[in-house]
Amino acid sequence: MQANETSGSTLHFGDTATATPAERPLGRAIKRGMLNSCPACGTGRLFRAFLKPVESCAACGQDYTHQRADDLPPYLVITIVGHIVVGGYMATDLVWSLTTWQHLAIWTPIALIMSILMMQPVKGGVIGLQWAMKMHGFNDKPVDADADVVPAYGDRTA
Repeated sequence: MQANETSGSTLHFGDTATATPAERPLGRAIKRGMLNSCPACGTGRLFRAFLKPVESCAACGQDYTHQRADDLPPYLVITIVGHIVVGGYMATDLVWSLTTWQHLAIWTPIALIMSILMMQPVKGGVIGLQWAMKMHGFNDKPVDADADVVPAYGDRTA
């Protein structure tokens, strides 16, 4: 559409105020998730148990039942802990001459403790990532109850 020559403004069609969805900063959402806070508001708790997320935020009502942070957090923890433990093992082996049993006595507990301590913050960060990227039902669109449901393969009851 051409600009309005008398006022110098551009003509727009439709409602532009609601066309722009709410911004979800990625870094802030991941940080809030890693701190066990709701990625949306930052005040509600994200976990009700060690690795069990709450159903919804007590402060803002954000629904977490559809989050899918299942396999990625352990993969990330294994990668991070593995790099730290292998680097520590190699640095220790350069400085001191230790037997295999001494290395196992040092690095096995360190790897286990680091993995346990990192699992919940990493899972919270992944939930924050999913929320910020609008993945797995964290989008702004309401669920359409009247939508046609396609039966699963093998379900021929319809």
